Amino acid sequence: MAQVPYTAASDLRRTRGPSPLQKGFTLLELLVVMVIIGLLAGIVAPQYFSQLGKSNTKVARAQIEAFGQALDQYRLDVGSYPTTEQGLIALRTAPADTPRWQGPYLKRDIPADPWGRPYVYLAPGQKSEYDLSSLGSDGQVGGEAEASDVVSW
Repeated sequence: MAQVPYTAASDLRRTRGPSPLQKGFTLLELLVVMVIIGLLAGIVAPQYFSQLGKSNTKVARAQIEAFGQALDQYRLDVGSYPTTEQGLIALRTAPADTPRWQGPYLKRDIPADPWGRPYVYLAPGQKSEYDLSSLGSDGQVGGEAEASDVVSW
């Protein structure tokens, strides 16, 4: 068996890797990957956005519950719920005619509902001593799913 003499060029050929014609992906492979990603996005995106709507409703429900606790504390101190004219702001700043006010009853300012609209507060309410509600994503009374009203009663 004849021995091939060692040269730097022969070493270089062994360490270069694949030739330029063997590198990269084919157009077909890229298209298959893009189709798979598109199918996954078509399945996942509707699920994600439906969960987003549900989470806004849950946030509104939690905020209404927190307002309810603050309103109950206000009633214990003052003797009645704030009137519709006084509104929820009475939980943060003392109305002029309430000497027994011991608030603030909320740590932060009154937030808008998750859809950016103010909560609707009525006292006395039509359903209970006070009615507190969010009109949902559509801003209209009634509705279904994410557009449904979130209420305190």
